[in-house]
Amino acid sequence: MVRMTRRRFLQGSAAFAAATHPLGLLAQRTTRHPLFVGTQTGRGSKGIYAYSFDSATGELAQVGLAAEAENPTFLAFSPDKHFLLVANELDEYQGKKSGAVTSFRVNAGATKLTKINEVSAGGPGTCHVSFDHMGHCAFAANYGGGSAASFRVDRTGRLSDAVSLFEYSGHGPKPQQAGPRGHRVTVSPDNRFLFVNDLGLDEIHVYHLDAATAKLTPQAPPAWKALPGSGPRALVFHPNGRWAYCANEVGSSVNVLNWDAKNGVLTTAQLISTVPEGHTGPSAPSEIIIDKAGRFVYVANRLDDFMVSFSVSPTDGKLTLLERTSCGGKVPRHVALDPTEKWLIVADQVTDDLAVFARDPKTGKLSNEGKRFPLSRPQCIVFA
Repeated sequence: MVRMTRRRFLQGSAAFAAATHPLGLLAQRTTRHPLFVGTQTGRGSKGIYAYSFDSATGELAQVGLAAEAENPTFLAFSPDKHFLLVANELDEYQGKKSGAVTSFRVNAGATKLTKINEVSAGGPGTCHVSFDHMGHCAFAANYGGGSAASFRVDRTGRLSDAVSLFEYSGHGPKPQQAGPRGHRVTVSPDNRFLFVNDLGLDEIHVYHLDAATAKLTPQAPPAWKALPGSGPRALVFHPNGRWAYCANEVGSSVNVLNWDAKNGVLTTAQLISTVPEGHTGPSAPSEIIIDKAGRFVYVANRLDDFMVSFSVSPTDGKLTLLERTSCGGKVPRHVALDPTEKWLIVADQVTDDLAVFARDPKTGKLSNEGKRFPLSRPQCIVFA
């Protein structure tokens, strides 16, 4: 009889987990990694496309159409990667001014998606979706509607109708801020709060989350307030859970925020520009990401079209500019690091391509020259 040591048990548990993942054991035996790309439909695009990425060479190979979907402009995986949540960025859904949220099951091999159900997002222009860290709740931000909603997710991945819906009012000082603009829904690291970036009101709304029911309750104080005219668009947390980084679309800047999880309060620690001093042309940051070690932050800048890289202070989370480099095309809408973090992939909306850049994990620096792969109106990249 073979003795079952703790090491053998852990090895067996890891193998079982891999076998029950949609990708099975294949993910452990290859340098190829599956991913999905959401698009703006029309002009040749029909929905969500499956790709295979080779982390040894930086080559992308399109597998095919994973699922037909209407304007699937943002995608989010459940924590176990079994389900994919999709923001359908629509102005009208079922005869009402609303976008939609769709839930898909990820089939074996991560090349096809099976639709589970679709529900109203509660407002038009649905541009962002997310899961909570348990996979029991889902959230949507509505740009055109200036609103945000929460949904319950059952064990099969089916979405409920909206449990909570918040519609905002008011405006900011810039033309892009003529009304409220829900743009990002982010769950706190401890799964107790939800943050809603409001580009139009220069705020991040903060809510208590009941993860058992998906009900949201406004926090007191109810919001973090950005510098007027900032337009807070995207938010990402540091792996330590104590710092957050907010990319401001209108102000072309990044706020470093301290997060007080006990009291549910964000406070500003730093404001740093994404554009060079004296810059006067159009600029609109679209996405912000951080590496797994929490050492480097990357921001995609649209209109003037570049990537900007920052190093992160290990003591206070503040940012220092590393460099500005090519984004490979025009209007970089979204960016993602591959699982090895040796490559950064950019979805360039206007030039209809995905651009791949080599990354040095030690220095955080990106190559200024990348490989380009055609795709009509790419919007969002997620690795399975």
